[in-house]
Amino acid sequence: MGYNKPSNESNAFTLDQRLAHDTLRLGALPLCEVLLFNDARYDWLVLVPRRPLVTEFLDLPATEQTQLALEVQQVSRALKQWQPQAKLNVGALGNVVAQLHIHLLLRQPQDPAWPGPVWGHSAAQPYSEAQAAERCALWRQRLQLEV
Repeated sequence: MGYNKPSNESNAFTLDQRLAHDTLRLGALPLCEVLLFNDARYDWLVLVPRRPLVTEFLDLPATEQTQLALEVQQVSRALKQWQPQAKLNVGALGNVVAQLHIHLLLRQPQDPAWPGPVWGHSAAQPYSEAQAAERCALWRQRLQLEV
């Protein structure tokens, strides 16, 4: 598993292949693509600014840094309203996928990785087709997203 540095070949936004493989697209906010991490054990959303070649928060202009913060706040609120007792983890590591992306996930003492990090703990347990459809519909409704 290596560090996937974005290519300089294009100035158009494209979602990193690893993110595309590991997630289900929910829709879009003004700045970010909203993705559902395909692991049925967690309520785990990912925000990806639709900007080419952005790897760091600081790569965004100040207005877009503010917009990203607002979108993180919006998704964070929706997650906490869904499960108020859960611990909300928010992180942007980028050690494997360089493209700027923000993980927002709810943690519970009974989850398999608790209290450690979920990254690298164990293989994801993908949603079944029916579960994926249900969970995507739920988050689209809660976040008021258009596909």
